[in-house]
Amino acid sequence: MIAPGIQYIGADDKELDLFEGQYAIPEGISYNSYLIIDEKVAILDTIDARKTIDWMENLKGALKDRKPDYLIVSHMEPDHSSNVKLMLDTYPNIKVVASAQAFKMITRFFGVALPAERTIVVKDGSTLSLGEHTLQFFTAAMVHWPEVIVEYEQKEGILFSADAFGKFGALSYDDPDGWACEARRYYFNICGKYGVQVQALLKKLANVEIKKICPLHGPVLEENLDYYLNLYNTWSSYQPEEEGVFIAYCSLHGNTEEAALKLASIINSDSDVTVSTADLRRDDMAEAIEDAFRYDRLVLAAPTYDGGVMPVMEDFIHHLQIKNYQNRKVAFIENGSWAPMSGKKMREAMSALKNIEIVEPIVTVESTVKPETVEALKELAAKLIEG
Repeated sequence: MIAPGIQYIGADDKELDLFEGQYAIPEGISYNSYLIIDEKVAILDTIDARKTIDWMENLKGALKDRKPDYLIVSHMEPDHSSNVKLMLDTYPNIKVVASAQAFKMITRFFGVALPAERTIVVKDGSTLSLGEHTLQFFTAAMVHWPEVIVEYEQKEGILFSADAFGKFGALSYDDPDGWACEARRYYFNICGKYGVQVQALLKKLANVEIKKICPLHGPVLEENLDYYLNLYNTWSSYQPEEEGVFIAYCSLHGNTEEAALKLASIINSDSDVTVSTADLRRDDMAEAIEDAFRYDRLVLAAPTYDGGVMPVMEDFIHHLQIKNYQNRKVAFIENGSWAPMSGKKMREAMSALKNIEIVEPIVTVESTVKPETVEALKELAAKLIEG
């Protein structure tokens, strides 16, 4: 039970390997759904079709002899809306509460146009009384779809936050790294592009007293809420969460890798600056994006390939671009045996982003790491240590 009259009816999915077809989730994912039983009964979101049977069992067990009056649709992504049509068919008198944009999507997804008597269109400031519990609605366009709304339950101070404050990992998984690690990877890869919109939502919520946060993925948050809210403010304003250097590298024959790891070693030996590294050929791309946003300094190390940049580095830079990477210091290590070009190409790409300070000069590895390469890496390390 979340609070008197409010309960969780979602389900874990520990069999799915890729979230949104692209993000590895070795510890699964939760599809969260909630139920408020009062004078009126409201379902807050359905879940993914993969777990319909589990969800229906949870719903019917919680309803007992009651029938739902309202289905709140916060977000139309299929992992939350797959059972909207099932609810419409199962409960002929249920009314759907959603944004105007969501109703258009319901028609697109399910091929049904709801009659006016079964729809309640909400916008910023709309309220819905269920009896003792009242839901206040806030629009959250592009967090991270255009139709999103969030709900604030006024009696208990509960924010039903849609995808905001979500986290990878099934609820049954006791994450030894705590909430922030997989919440950070989730945020920057799912919502990272939309920092301006997340900031707008946080400002709307600034005047309500939030005592619990119930997201559509991950655990209910109810202690030290300032920690979660402050992290979201940091992340969505594109500010570094920590001071440190993240070195993302790739390598054709091991020489660029040697240079990247040598730079990490020098920084570690000459300072107490935190250093994190990722081999883009093998490490999870989503985790690399997470660390790029986590720290205030970034080093990109890649060999020249076909007159440009090794493709996996191009892909990494593309991910940074589409997630609005900004407000960081960036340095480069390139490699080339006859016409080094990767440094120039990486520099051009990163310079086009907002508030990027380039750390000069580019360190060039001429085929293999030599004593003069190490000296250049020491010079670069000194500039990165300065912060």
